[in-house]
Amino acid sequence: MSDNTNTPSSNVGDSKAQLPEILRNPEFLLGAAEPHQFPNDDLIEIAFAGRSNVGKSSAINAICNRRKLARTSKLPGRTQQINFFSLGETARLADLPGYGFAQVPLPVKKKWQDTIHKYLADRENLRVLVLLMDIRHPLTDLDWQMVNWAGDSNLPTQILLTKADKFKRGKVLSTVLNVEKQLDKTPGQFAVEPFSSESYLGVNEMRTQLAEWVTG
Repeated sequence: MSDNTNTPSSNVGDSKAQLPEILRNPEFLLGAAEPHQFPNDDLIEIAFAGRSNVGKSSAINAICNRRKLARTSKLPGRTQQINFFSLGETARLADLPGYGFAQVPLPVKKKWQDTIHKYLADRENLRVLVLLMDIRHPLTDLDWQMVNWAGDSNLPTQILLTKADKFKRGKVLSTVLNVEKQLDKTPGQFAVEPFSSESYLGVNEMRTQLAEWVTG
């Protein structure tokens, strides 16, 4: 994982030839509402997690160069299951339901939480957690719960500070440094990058990083 601050890259739409091999034909595979529905194989999985409405689906679509691969919505809680997407023949993305606010009954939310916990705690396929936080409100109490869990589990975690286009460059840099400073005091493997699915800040870097995680 890189811990350097990226510079903005233009949103020009990349051809397949410019994408890493694993991102040339990403496809939706299945949605799992319960652990027994998880894919049963040994493919590498990279999980994306974050608070509701943090821009997780938009980030996945930008990284994968597909407008509608992951469904986006202005309503928090739209993703109600773990959605798996293929990355070539050796890996997958796992899009976890957003944690925090969601306009759903408490029993439904509890079921999501149980499924997410089961996935994060027991999934042997999981290699890296990509944890998204709104750059305007990073490291909320719920974010810290995920950070501490990842640290306790020694799971490599890439933190993306989303919606970085809302800040000027100086504010982006200072926020990244502040988050890094707080994480330096926390046991675990963490890297922090600013990200924007609107300006494409960090998108190409994440594509390269995904390829490195998968190919080793």
